[in-house]
Amino acid sequence: MNRRIAIVAILIVVAIAAGVTRGFGLFAPHHDAGLTLHGNVDIREVDLGFRVNGRIDAIAVDEGARVRRGDLLARLDTATLDSRTAEADARVAQAQAQLAKLRNGNRAQDIAQARARVAAARAVADDAQRDYARRQPLVAPGAISRDVWEQTVAQRDQARAQLVEAQQGLSLLQAGSRSEDIAAAQAALQSAQAARKSAGTDLGDTRLAASTDGVVVTRAREPGAIVQPGETVLTLAIDRPMRIRAYVAEPDLSRISPGMQVVVTADGNAKQYHGTIGYIAPRAEFTPKTVETENLRTDLVYQLRVIVDDPDDGLRQGQPVTVAVPGARAKAKD
Repeated sequence: MNRRIAIVAILIVVAIAAGVTRGFGLFAPHHDAGLTLHGNVDIREVDLGFRVNGRIDAIAVDEGARVRRGDLLARLDTATLDSRTAEADARVAQAQAQLAKLRNGNRAQDIAQARARVAAARAVADDAQRDYARRQPLVAPGAISRDVWEQTVAQRDQARAQLVEAQQGLSLLQAGSRSEDIAAAQAALQSAQAARKSAGTDLGDTRLAASTDGVVVTRAREPGAIVQPGETVLTLAIDRPMRIRAYVAEPDLSRISPGMQVVVTADGNAKQYHGTIGYIAPRAEFTPKTVETENLRTDLVYQLRVIVDDPDDGLRQGQPVTVAVPGARAKAKD
């Protein structure tokens, strides 16, 4: 009997020792390769507003509406900007006409008219010169008075000056526009076109379009309200692609890497969603001190981002979720 008791005691000791030493080192330790993380669906929103001020004419969507990128969401009254655009169009047309006039040069009729003025001025100058030549010999003998002679000289000089003026006018018409005048007209046209483009941009900005796919979560203003540039009119939630922000503890950091497949679940939702780890932060979110003890190092966490491949309305922004990483590497042996 005592021998039997001794044998049983020995077997119990051996079993305990085998458990403590993992089969005396004969069996490789088993590590669960799965890893479970916790996080929340990312909240991503964009505030939409007009770039110009004005009165809201209409808002086409309500809260909860799903919109596509480019959809018209709201618009401003455009009466003021329509007038400004029409004025800018008129200034562009005026500048274009002035530039065309300078580039095309003077009309043949203008040049012919200038030639006729030269001919008339030359005829007057010739008459004045003949009067001068006829009366000059009569001055010395006193056949004409000094006043008549001085008037004759003045008329001759005036006729000559008028002839020179007419000739210069003809020369200007024949030479055409100066390059400086053409350059100034080009600059004036560019300025008018820039003003027209600015007016057109402002007119286009009276239409508020969705910048991305999403859901309208806030309708901050109503038709008839006067809004300032940049003032929020609608808030759009961006839920595609759907992202999950989770955290992994420092000891488990080496078990995962970008590109790993994950399974996402949420409380009260039986569906399993599939996703991919897309990003792991290069540094810890919470660092207690510069040099950590082994115990403190276990409190460090790293942020990671998961992209959900098959999202639906069962997942909502801000919702807490569980992220399982079935392909996580085995935990390192202590």
